[in-house]
Amino acid sequence: MAGKKKKTSENHIASNKKATHDYFIEQRFEAGLVLEGWEVKSIRDGRVQLKESYITFTNGEGYLSGAHISPMLSASTHINPMQVRNRKLLLNRREISTLIGLINRKGYTIVPLSMYWKHGRVKLEIGSAKGKKLHDKRATEKNKDWQREKQRLLKHA
Repeated sequence: MAGKKKKTSENHIASNKKATHDYFIEQRFEAGLVLEGWEVKSIRDGRVQLKESYITFTNGEGYLSGAHISPMLSASTHINPMQVRNRKLLLNRREISTLIGLINRKGYTIVPLSMYWKHGRVKLEIGSAKGKKLHDKRATEKNKDWQREKQRLLKHA
């Protein structure tokens, strides 16, 4: 009974919780990453952080900037690992043009949301986002608290 493999927490590598706190996420895209060998080993070990990372577009190509991948202690001696560097995103031409069009509109930005494994490859979920104001952040927190309290009440009732 070989069924489809479901996405589990084992596939999850890292997430950017600050992005959902600071932005309204409108559209989500999946992108591949061009990585070096030592980076893949470090990602397997869970040494990646997306907290202050962002997406830039240069010459019609997307790059992940500011993502921190710490090298493992057992990394090879003949390489000089750069922890923070621009990593190229693998996107279709149509997706790139859509994202560049969204950036050119007022108030939109592209943020990395999460990193995960898919069929042995590292994938990055990116989203088009519009910035939240302070009152929007407060309303979101209030709504989350109410949903949590509602679940508690239903559980005990």
